Amino acid sequence: MADPSSPTPETTAAPAVSRRRLFAGAGTAGALAATAVALPLVPVAPPVAATDPAPQSQGGGYRLSAHVQRYYQTAKV
Repeated sequence: MADPSSPTPETTAAPAVSRRRLFAGAGTAGALAATAVALPLVPVAPPVAATDPAPQSQGGGYRLSAHVQRYYQTAKV
């Protein structure tokens, strides 16, 4: 008689993949493939450029914009 604690070829082999896991993996792979194919077909809206207000009729060279104010805040000592 064989010792029950000794490893047998049946207990040391890698577990077999069940049918349920096989179909779940195939379904996941199919869903990923479909997403990869459909993703480039989604239209992308072009970026909208921010417009600056119209320049003033006189002068109009220097404006105290948000960018300039941020610079003055960071340049304070």
